[in-house]
Amino acid sequence: MNKTPNSNRFQIGIFGKTNSGKSSLLNKIVGQDISIVSNVSGTTTDSVKKAMEFLPFGPVLFIDTAGLDDKSELGKIRVKKALNELKKVDFALFVMDSKNIDMAFYRDQIIKFKQYNIPYILVLSKSELLSNDEKNTIEKIFPTGIFVTVEDEKSILNLKDRMLLEFSKEKEESKLIGDLLPYNSKVIMVVPVDSEAPKGRLILPQVQILRECLDSGIKSYVVRDTELSSALDDITNVDLVITDSQAFKEVEKIVDGRAKLTSFSILFARQKGDLDTMVKGVKTLSKLNHGDKILIAETCTHNTSHEDIGRVKIPKLIKKYTGKEVEFDFKFGNDFPEDLKNYALVIHCGACMLNKKNMQIRIDESLESNVPITNYGLVIAEVNGILNSAIKIFNL
Repeated sequence: MNKTPNSNRFQIGIFGKTNSGKSSLLNKIVGQDISIVSNVSGTTTDSVKKAMEFLPFGPVLFIDTAGLDDKSELGKIRVKKALNELKKVDFALFVMDSKNIDMAFYRDQIIKFKQYNIPYILVLSKSELLSNDEKNTIEKIFPTGIFVTVEDEKSILNLKDRMLLEFSKEKEESKLIGDLLPYNSKVIMVVPVDSEAPKGRLILPQVQILRECLDSGIKSYVVRDTELSSALDDITNVDLVITDSQAFKEVEKIVDGRAKLTSFSILFARQKGDLDTMVKGVKTLSKLNHGDKILIAETCTHNTSHEDIGRVKIPKLIKKYTGKEVEFDFKFGNDFPEDLKNYALVIHCGACMLNKKNMQIRIDESLESNVPITNYGLVIAEVNGILNSAIKIFNL
């Protein structure tokens, strides 16, 4: 609970050609030999990640990617992975070898940054190899670029100062609950304990909401569903009950209008993406036809059990609710289809392992393919007939 999860860190991708100095730059920024440095092309095969406190800004995650110009068969896979990282990051360091300026490559990458709305700094590496005349010429072409040599600590410090300035312009991630309830409010979190629950610890969404309650001066109480009724008797004037989606139906009966109700998953749908779009998406469940294909997308990877929410429970609930024989396709972790046109609906998990930008891109890709998208908590609320009460707190 003391460590900021990577999904909540400001994510900075380092992009560029092979041997442009990306890995050397990361090592200098973090002050450790994180990435392997070599003159051999393609040394960085998979993305290398390093979490750190970038003071005074806060927790960040650096992602060193493979070169974007590798034309080999294996290199094409590496480039694809690097471009997938591009969809996730909040900021980019675009590293270009100042002795090997490639304007066509530069223009192509800038288009990609603009496509995904990613702010960036152009880092002109290996500047110690330039003559004064060469440096002056490059400055005229790239007036906002910053020259760096890993042999000169001052140039690294100049880059860090520029990074801090640019990072501070970016908006803080949306709140989970702190902007919904005033100071001194009372929240009960319902955490069922079943075979899916990790022994001896809470899962990430529960921890994050608990921490935000503490930060916002919101009084929080954590109980199992079996103790919820007595907790509501003990605690007067409860403002909100937050439940695990799987217990939605039972919890709604226990609450019985004594407090507003929502789920961890729905709170994350609001923070990570576009709750209004996902509410509209869940309404399409009633319009499904026999043979329609639904994509279940989950960012966690774990063993499947008879109680698994994404792979077992939700498909059963949907078939019972719709009365239709629909098909399901499952994607986990970072595996999200490039072509969504064959799906009638995308059902996403709460996305606690993704940052807001990555989740928003998935939403945008779904809508561009004319495929509605929703999430676990909204689906469970809808099939149980309690959607309106589950989103009442948001004033939609």
